Amino acid sequence: MKVKNYSIHPSVYFIVAALLIAYFFPREGKFRYQFYEGKPWRYGLLTAPSDFPIYKTDAEVQAERDSALRKFEPYYRQDATVESKEIDKLRADYQGTLRNRATPAYMQYIENSLQKLYRDGIISTQDMDELKKEEYPRINLLAGSVAQPHYSSEFFTVKTAYEFIINNCPSYLDKSILQSCDINNYLVENVTYDKTMSEKVREDILNSIPLANGMIQAGERIVDRGEIIDNHTYNVLRSLKIVHETKSGGAQRQGIIMGGQFVLVFGILFCFWLYLWSFRLKILHNRRNALFLVLCVFVSCILTELCVTYGLFNVYILPFAIVPIVVRTFFDSRTALFTHLIIVLICSLMVPFPHEFLLLQVIAGMVVTFSLRDLYERSQLIRCAFFIFMSYALCYISLSIYQEADFKKINWMMMLYFGINFILLMFTYILVYMLEKTFGYVSSITLVELSNINTPILKKLSETSPGTFQHSLQMSILASEAAAAIGANAQLVRTGAMYHDIGKMANPAFFTENQSSINPHGQLSFDQSAKIIINHVNDGVKIAEKAMLPNAIIDFIRTHHGRGKAKYFYNSFKNQYPDREIDEEIFTYPGPNPFSKETAVLMMADSVEAASRSLKEHTEENIRALVDKIIDGQIADGLMRNAPLTFKDVETIKNVFVEKLKIMYHTRISYPDLKKGKDS
Repeated sequence: MKVKNYSIHPSVYFIVAALLIAYFFPREGKFRYQFYEGKPWRYGLLTAPSDFPIYKTDAEVQAERDSALRKFEPYYRQDATVESKEIDKLRADYQGTLRNRATPAYMQYIENSLQKLYRDGIISTQDMDELKKEEYPRINLLAGSVAQPHYSSEFFTVKTAYEFIINNCPSYLDKSILQSCDINNYLVENVTYDKTMSEKVREDILNSIPLANGMIQAGERIVDRGEIIDNHTYNVLRSLKIVHETKSGGAQRQGIIMGGQFVLVFGILFCFWLYLWSFRLKILHNRRNALFLVLCVFVSCILTELCVTYGLFNVYILPFAIVPIVVRTFFDSRTALFTHLIIVLICSLMVPFPHEFLLLQVIAGMVVTFSLRDLYERSQLIRCAFFIFMSYALCYISLSIYQEADFKKINWMMMLYFGINFILLMFTYILVYMLEKTFGYVSSITLVELSNINTPILKKLSETSPGTFQHSLQMSILASEAAAAIGANAQLVRTGAMYHDIGKMANPAFFTENQSSINPHGQLSFDQSAKIIINHVNDGVKIAEKAMLPNAIIDFIRTHHGRGKAKYFYNSFKNQYPDREIDEEIFTYPGPNPFSKETAVLMMADSVEAASRSLKEHTEENIRALVDKIIDGQIADGLMRNAPLTFKDVETIKNVFVEKLKIMYHTRISYPDLKKGKDS
């Protein structure tokens, strides 16, 4: 049964990103004006759209509440039944056991004391501590439905009530006899905290404090352009913002807001999609590349939303310029700048002072484009980060002077934010490396580093296979020049050429360029020799994978012979055994055939450079005939069927090869010897 391979179309990434960004967008109805006390109003004349109150600030409301609560007195309830119940209990005990311990005079004193204590009130130790902690000198004591003020100091606890009875007994009574009467048995709290009544009165006091202080009538002038926002105007604007955002509430309105946000974000991302569709179709059709670019936009927008919504830190700390740096590293400058513009357009919908944000970020993106026009060294990333910091600082200071005309009003804390941004940009070096491993990209910087002949693999190649190493150097020159002429990635081709034959290190002596006088193939059959020659492709892949070379470089090793044949041994076998059936796979390279401009150029350069060594005379006619024969033969064999080359590209490549080979094999003039004079 054939299983269908379902894959996600790259355009889906843009729709999903728009949905997620809109979902995490700040939900409140955003007030369209940004204002700060002591700063000039930057918009036109503003009048009140409707009547609205001037709300007090939170600090003012809290101060009034604190002042009102200082006069609040909690409510406690007195239970009158406790007194009669405990006195009846005392009288009953006297008729029983207490008669033998004390005379009627003791009982009369205890009863009178209990009546006084219960009238004054006995509360729990916890309630007494709470009164002292909250510093309530008076409370309201409820007896039935009537409340009377009562001083907290007049209350007793069970302990102090017992001490009161013992310590205040008349001199004619014996304290030891009183203590034997178990007075604690008749001391019970009769006053308890009335939480319901206290909370109700407290809430009434708080609710009685007005939240507004005055009204603004519809059409009333609030502020005009250039006016300094004083304290009163600030409170009016703040109140207008509160009213506006309050009216934006409700599930239905929130749904409408979210819908508008989605349409707006999707429209901006659709412009990004149109750019890729119009100018970078190859990037758009590659799911990996499309996902990478969409993730750059999505992550930047989500970080901005979190920063703005929760006020984590100043938005200028976020290194927005890191996106165009990374995109430029893996793609091109125009795509990098356009990606950056899409991000800052979406983020400007959330941040304070969107115009200033757009100005600073767009200039930073342009600085990235100019400073990384040619990216071949890691140090360029450091210089680029410094240029971005300078552009932020200069643009902000210039803008502040233009708006304020006063150096004293420049917010120098912004320099700190730009400095933190600069430090975060320094981590681009690490981020590029991580993205290379995650998405399988190869940056120009990595290619330059890999093409250094002092890398372990190339150094070993030069030592064990000097002929192959020389061939790779010559070939890299041919291939990179041809790639540049047809608009392919010249640096990628140059690096691929340096590594394409590293598999020959396994058996260097079996390859002509490394042989001196002994040819080991003389002792082998044609098919055995072909196997050894063909195996250098698989050997090269193993060496490259062990060294963790990028897949883009390994592709050159796999494709530099494509599905071609080891023709010397194949033709020799056919000539020697014309009637014998031949297994062509024995003489065929594993492939695959070249599938990009870069791999196709390298295959052509490999064959042309190797064959050019066999020419007896390196005239232009001989070189051109050789180049035409080899490249036309590769095309005829179908080796270039998957390569996206045009006829014009092929002719350009041929011309470059001819010109370069003429220079490589130029004939030097012979220097004449100095003739000796007759007298010498």
